[in-house]
Amino acid sequence: MTNNDIVQKLWNLCDVLRDDGINYSDYVTELVMLLFIKMVHENTEAGTLKKHPLPEGCRWTDLNTKSGINLLNDYKRILLSLSTGKDGDGNTVHDDPLISAVYADAQTRLREPRHLEQMIKALDQIDWFNAQQDGLGDLYEGLLEKNANETKSGAGQYFTPRALISTMVRCLKPQAGEVIQDPAAGTAGFLIEADRYIKQQTDELFDLNAQQQSFQRNKAFVGIELVPGTRRLALMNCLLHGMEGDEEGVVHLGNALGQTGASLPKADVILANPPFGTSKGGDASITRDDLTYKTSNKQLAFLQHIYRNLKPGGRAAVVLPDNVLFEAGVGTDVRRDLMHKCNLHTILRLPTGIFYAHGVKTNVLFFTKGSPGNKQQEENCTENVWVYDLRTNMPSFGKRTPFGEQHLKPFETVYGEDPNGQSPRKEGEWSFHSEDIELPEETKATDENQGVDERMVHSRWRCFSREWIAEHKGDSLDISWLKDSESMDAANLPEPNVLAGEAMRELVQALGEMDALIRELGAEEEADGQRVSLDEMFGRRP
Repeated sequence: MTNNDIVQKLWNLCDVLRDDGINYSDYVTELVMLLFIKMVHENTEAGTLKKHPLPEGCRWTDLNTKSGINLLNDYKRILLSLSTGKDGDGNTVHDDPLISAVYADAQTRLREPRHLEQMIKALDQIDWFNAQQDGLGDLYEGLLEKNANETKSGAGQYFTPRALISTMVRCLKPQAGEVIQDPAAGTAGFLIEADRYIKQQTDELFDLNAQQQSFQRNKAFVGIELVPGTRRLALMNCLLHGMEGDEEGVVHLGNALGQTGASLPKADVILANPPFGTSKGGDASITRDDLTYKTSNKQLAFLQHIYRNLKPGGRAAVVLPDNVLFEAGVGTDVRRDLMHKCNLHTILRLPTGIFYAHGVKTNVLFFTKGSPGNKQQEENCTENVWVYDLRTNMPSFGKRTPFGEQHLKPFETVYGEDPNGQSPRKEGEWSFHSEDIELPEETKATDENQGVDERMVHSRWRCFSREWIAEHKGDSLDISWLKDSESMDAANLPEPNVLAGEAMRELVQALGEMDALIRELGAEEEADGQRVSLDEMFGRRP
């Protein structure tokens, strides 16, 4: 039985649990709590763990030998004991902070004992020897990916496509001994892929001495996650991949845009996909007082945190939506500051449809702290920005058209082997029929004036100088030069709800920029009045 078969078998149980009011997202959480107890049992039986980390009375054999209401009551007792470290009488049963973190506030939503029995029996029927050979962590990631693909909420909003994660990691090439962070960890996909990459380079860490191995297991990786339930998924994911972290685990609970993020040590590598959208309730969740440019835009705040938190010479790859590339006001200030303090050497324009929110246009920014010649430099560090357009004339990806590594391979090739983006590069990459793409008239005129070769302007891979970006784009990084040859083909347009959602997002963005402009001009009362009108229009109370 392959891991894919196991994932499908476990996933099918969710159909049974619907009768108990359990949806897909809740099911993954329910499964995680049971799965950890089962994994510990299997690893102990196999001799992988010398000592059983779970206290007596809270082990798999305390569950799979019971049935009926006794089983459900005992399971609730076990969850409470693992969460608090104490039994019902207040006696200490364990003092392991990592176990307490995994089971923090853990409660089952199961009401029918028979459903719990079904889950336990399903886990007992799996060939765990073969599953361990294939990788227990990969099995668990398969469940998270399944949840992301099947639902538009829950883990889906935290799950970055594995192909994209792998590409970003391979480009940055994390090394043993480096501190690697993700301030918006989600289910820890970036950190786990970085760990996997390092293990591939070090023969599963056997090339390292004992001290170096200890660093990799306990200190190399740090993530921050705001949502407790998601952090639980992340901790479980890390543990199944042999990543223990410090006393709080690899992924800490907290707000990267608050004190937790401000207290993070500097990192060698940062990989992240910050959550989309603005801070709810204004800037209530952005409490940092050390960010130079105040904003309620979470991506702009995360971007500031990331380039500020890199060590000199440190490198980062960050997924960001289009508005970060063109937003005026504070957005322009943040982009200028980024290009001053870092060498923003590469932008990857991603196709639509690869994230759970259909129609969202995203990019990956690759940058290194300092300049190529001086990692301590803090001004004018960016000289050229290379842009790869993987969006124009590409399909809208989804279930019917899955996005995979084959779509990212051409970009990895032109990116080069240097993790700082300093490999020898030259313009020209014509994958995915780019030579057939029609060019907008303004692109033709601009490139003809600059003497650009006609074939070159069809390239998906081009270089733009810092001076050109300032002069022609006003420091906007929304750089495109190709025109989608099917952009006016109604048969290939996205679904109406997708188009409407995208139009609404652009309208909200425009309204936000107009509000900021009106306030900057000193007309606060006018801006407040318009907000009241909008609230009335949408039936909201001020």
